[in-house]
Parts: sequence; structure tokens; C-alpha cells
Amino acid sequence: MKRFKPVFFVVMLAFCLGASPAWAQRAAAQGSNAERAQAKTQDPWWKHAVIYEIYPRSFQDSNGDGVGDINGITSRLDYLRDLGIDAIWISPMYPSPLVDFGYDVSDYTAIDPLYGTLADFDRLMSEAKKRNIRVIMDFVPNHTSDQHPWFKESRSSRTNPKRDWYIWRDGKGPGEPPNNWQSWFGHSAWQWEAGTSQYYYHHFYTEQPDLNWRNPEVRKAMYDAMRFWFKRGVAGFRLDAVSRLFEDPNLHDDPILPGKNAYGDPNIVHKYTDNLPEVHEVLREMRRVADEFPGDPVLISEADEPNIAELTKMYGSKNDEVQLPMDFQIADVNKLSAPEFRRLLNEVERNAAGGQPHYFFSNHDQPRTWDRYGDGVHNDQIAKLMAALLLAPRATPLMYYGEEIGMRTTLPTRKEDVQDPIGKIGWPEEKGRDGERTPMQWDTSKNAGFSTADRPWLPVPPSAAEYNVSVESREPGSILAFYKRLIALRRSEPALRDGSYVPLNEDDPNVLSFLRKTPGEGDSVLVVLNMSAEAKTVSFALDAYGVREKSARPLISAPEIGKESTLLAHFTIPAFGVFIGSVH
Repeated sequence: MKRFKPVFFVVMLAFCLGASPAWAQRAAAQGSNAERAQAKTQDPWWKHAVIYEIYPRSFQDSNGDGVGDINGITSRLDYLRDLGIDAIWISPMYPSPLVDFGYDVSDYTAIDPLYGTLADFDRLMSEAKKRNIRVIMDFVPNHTSDQHPWFKESRSSRTNPKRDWYIWRDGKGPGEPPNNWQSWFGHSAWQWEAGTSQYYYHHFYTEQPDLNWRNPEVRKAMYDAMRFWFKRGVAGFRLDAVSRLFEDPNLHDDPILPGKNAYGDPNIVHKYTDNLPEVHEVLREMRRVADEFPGDPVLISEADEPNIAELTKMYGSKNDEVQLPMDFQIADVNKLSAPEFRRLLNEVERNAAGGQPHYFFSNHDQPRTWDRYGDGVHNDQIAKLMAALLLAPRATPLMYYGEEIGMRTTLPTRKEDVQDPIGKIGWPEEKGRDGERTPMQWDTSKNAGFSTADRPWLPVPPSAAEYNVSVESREPGSILAFYKRLIALRRSEPALRDGSYVPLNEDDPNVLSFLRKTPGEGDSVLVVLNMSAEAKTVSFALDAYGVREKSARPLISAPEIGKESTLLAHFTIPAFGVFIGSVH
């Protein structure tokens, strides 16, 4: 059913009552002004959203070929709605030779048949909308596949109109690449092409030639690709490897560091191929493209910035670039350290741009949280602690599929089982990213309910018998139950939804604690996270923050904490404990 705007009824009423045209015009203008004022006071949807990354090969297979697909995602939307997810980010589903499993794109405006059709995608969009779930696409601007028609033209001759769409250079001498730049995936970043007697640049795999973003035609073509998906209703893009869009045109050698990497190459600093200033011009242009469309589309940047100052630049000097830069510093702490997390949370909270923090701990390129932070004994409890660390601060959180059920990293044990090219190149020192991409664990049936195939594209881990949606849905104390309760609490508690972030007890070496506080003497929520293996007693003096309460009323705790332990002057939190409570 269509919803007519209030202005329509105001104008119609004027006509029906015989009011003067001038009265109707004034009423309509007032209505429009009111609408605009209301729109300005409402936060954009992404500020309070919980975003969920789906690796489409591994989420749900609908046709029994062993690979996840679009219809599989659609079939699981009710699960995502019930979990409390507001938006899904789907890793690339574009046509691709799959050298890098979709991050080598051969057509930016189509769907790979492996995953389905554009009609399947449109149905996913429609069904997601019915459940108030937005869809964010992965966009790969740095490079294409070497099978993309653009590159096929570019490599065909030095005079082809698309030659300058990629980075072509002469070598230093016979058999010598232009400089010492290295691919992120090992060895030289330059590939010799005998047909035209030049090298092309590839920051990643040889089969992923970098686009020349100094060419205006390239920019136009890529922005048109973004518009193609915006017109189909997507809510935004996660921008892959966006800090690598530009290279030093003078081809200076990168500085060399001591030692060698997992591929046997000298360690280098990617000084001249990463994070060049021109990136920000492109981000502003991408933002203008997004702003052409209704619904507050969001841009999320994958840029492994070295410090908060560099991350802050991604927002733009006028908040005109990326709304949600992924915070890799917090993602990569890789140990339970209250001082380290406190420092990083404080830094991004105080970023000079006033930008919205965007936290995550796992994704398709990183071993799973359960393993990286677990101690081998208390992993399930630590998984709940990490859930609270992700979902309780003032930020837009990004979850990785299966994180909510405690999925673990399961690396291949034999080289012949490796799918990820990184693992094939670097084995055994580098085993690749297969371990964090295993199929979603739905139940105790064949292949954990992921696929009916005899052999899915990656094996289902043995842990799926215990850690799966079906089993954990029946257990009140499960990791899944904890995630559901915590996400629901984000919606229901104004302080968790809208409140500021106030760090507490900033010298505590073991316990990370903070307030989420609404303005004035409004609601406040106390968050206490014990990052040590021993129970700790802490004291909170909250009068300075307008809190008069002497104890906290538990909203969520894990393990359960008795009322006698919630006195603010003598607060006891168990080992690896989580406490979230009301103090208003």
C-alpha cells in the first residue's frame, strides 16, 4: 500500500474546503519545511545498524552444487531478521574467473551464474526489504580480472583506446621490472606481457591488474557501475582495498626492511603504492554518487590505516567521504588487553572528524574471533565478552557470519585441500584464508544444513555438531542466545542506542568499563568487561556523570551476576565476565 505524504492531504483539504490557493501553498510549504526539519533530526539508518557480512560461497547452498548462492541467502533472511540484523554486506557475486573467489571481477554489472541471476538478486532485494534488512554490495575498485573486456582491450596493443585504463610501464632493463614494488600476495607486482613488450602493475594477484584511477574514463565507468546497483536498491557499498587506488607516478622504489616475508621476498614498506593523497578525491566523488540516491546510502572503506589520524581522513574534512571506515586497529589487537582496547576506543571516539566509529573483529580475510581471542579453555565465555565489546560501545558494529554461534577457524591440513591461492603460494608458512570461510553451520544434518552436495566447496568442521544454529537456539546460555539478547538490548535501551561513550576506571589493567549515557541526567548503562582469567572487584564513582544510583540493575550478564555483586562501590565481576546494567 502506498503511503501519501502529509503535504498531499493538506493541499487536498484546501481544495475541498474552497480555501484560497495562497493558503494551500503556504500550508504545503510549511509541511515541506516540517518534513525537512524532521529528516535532519533523524539519524541515518547506518548509525544504529548491526551489519552482517555474508561470504556467499559459504552461507547457504540452494541447488546442491556445494557452493552457496543468492537464493540460499534469501532462504535464510528470516534467521537474520530474528537475530536482529539491520543490513547484510555480501562479498562479491559478480562474474569472475574466481582466481581470488570474486575479488577478480570480469563484469561489474552482472551476477556470476554460480550464484544465480539478476532476477534472483532482485528477489533477494525484495524479500530483504519486507524484513527491513538492507543489502550492501562489495565493490572492487582497485583492480579487475585479467579476463575483463577492458583489460583484454588494454593488453591487445599499445595504441588501443583502453591501454591507459591500466598501469603499463617499461622495465628498467632486459628482464627487469620497473621497480621493486611487491604484490600483496608475494613476489613482484609487475607482470611482463610479451605481446606489447611492457609490464603491467598488479597490487594483488597477477590475474588482477590495477586500474588507472588517474584516467577520467575509468572513474566514469566505475561510478556508472555503482549507479547500476544503486538503481536496483542497494543500500551502499563496502569499498575493497580502497587505499591502494593510486601509485607513485615516478615509480620510486619502496623502502626495504630487514628479513623476509612468508613468500620469501624481502620485507618492504608499501610507501608508494598505498594511501596516497589522491584517494580522498575519489572518495569524495564516490560519496557524491551515493548522495544522488535516496535512503542515506552508506560507504564503508576497507583501508588498513596505521593510526587514528589516517583513519580520520577517510571521513573527509567535511564528512564528505566515507561514513564508516573499518577500524582495523581495533580488529587487530588480537589479545585480551583492557588498556589497549581502552586506548583505541578512546582514540576513535575522539576522532577529529566526529565520525561514527565502525568496529569489527572477524571477516573473510581474518581468522575467527573465537580462536584469536580464546584461551583454549574459556573460548565460549570469551566469545560472549567479544560480542559485548563489539555491540556495546558507541559504534556501528559489523559481524561476520557464524560469529554469533562461535564458529572457529579450521585450516586445511594438506596442501592439496587448499582452495585459497594465498595458501597455495605460501604453504606451509601461509595456509591461506580457507579456515575462516568454511560453510555456515545451521544444524546437525548433512554438511550442517549448508548443502546437500556430497562434497561442499570447503569441508564442514567437526565442531559443527555442537556449534550450530539449531542446537544453540534451544540453549538459553549459548553464544547465539547471548548475541540475540544483546542485539535486542541495543534496540530497546536508549542509552545503548543513542548515548555517548564515557570511559571509566581508565587505569585498570584488567577490566574495561564505560558508560553509555543519554544527555543530562537521563538514562545510563554501565558496561563492565573483565579481560582476565580471575574475578576482579572494582569501584565506580559515577556522581560526576549525574548518576546517583548506588547499584546497577542487571540487563545482561555472562556468567550471571547476583545482585549483591552489583554495588557500585564494591563491584565484583567474574573471570572473562560481561556485565551490562542500568544505573539511571
